[in-house]
Amino acid sequence: MITMRKESTPDKFDLYILNVDEFKSLNKEKNELKEKIAEMRLQFEESIRPFETDLNTIIKKLESNLTRMEGGTAVNAAPAKFGRGKLGISIKNLLQANPDKAFKPREIATALQTKGTAVSLWFNKYGNLDTDIERIPVGDGGKRFLYQIKG
Repeated sequence: MITMRKESTPDKFDLYILNVDEFKSLNKEKNELKEKIAEMRLQFEESIRPFETDLNTIIKKLESNLTRMEGGTAVNAAPAKFGRGKLGISIKNLLQANPDKAFKPREIATALQTKGTAVSLWFNKYGNLDTDIERIPVGDGGKRFLYQIKG
């Protein structure tokens, strides 16, 4: 005599599918939370950046005033070192903050307190691929460029 199982009792395949669906939903939720965290972190960095630049400027002024008060010569601070990818973000933020002005790489370097060669290298390696940045040739032969955010 063959006994039939009840249809309401899930077999091992049904249980496996339920576990996979739960795993997929948890993974989707994890990815959504990661995206939210990354977006919030980016917003936080953008909001704090002007204060960091103001703070760095004030600290440099304090250092130069202190050395002057002590009777020593002013120490030139070392150029700022940017981590991987941070230089490009800083350059784009500077260009976006001044959409009506075109900058020379040296002017960008001065504003970011870093070396002009680092800025030029970034533009030659990554900046020419960036669709948001407009490269304006100037001078003889068009070998020198001004940079502006596309508007």
